Amino acid sequence: MEVKVNWSIDAVDDIERIFKRIKEKTLSENLARNVVSDIYNTGVNIQFIEQYQIDEFLGKPFRRMIVRHFKIIYRPIKEDEIRILQVFDSYQSPIKLRK
Repeated sequence: MEVKVNWSIDAVDDIERIFKRIKEKTLSENLARNVVSDIYNTGVNIQFIEQYQIDEFLGKPFRRMIVRHFKIIYRPIKEDEIRILQVFDSYQSPIKLRK
């Protein structure tokens, strides 16, 4: 069964901010593009809803994927569909996740 992946507006905004921050800090657009590509590919290549762990901070039904030092937070919508809610730099405080 193929899993349909939807990205929330917040998650898309998070990825854009990550790209800009990495590009500014490293002066490397290529590195920023690679990081964003890794994040995006991990999200769209999910094979089944419960492939990743339940997020230890948010609890069920929220799950997390880890890419480099970023957390991708998602939740199941249907049996074959997830919604990616947020991409979170794990160096930041997890309290920001609840907002």
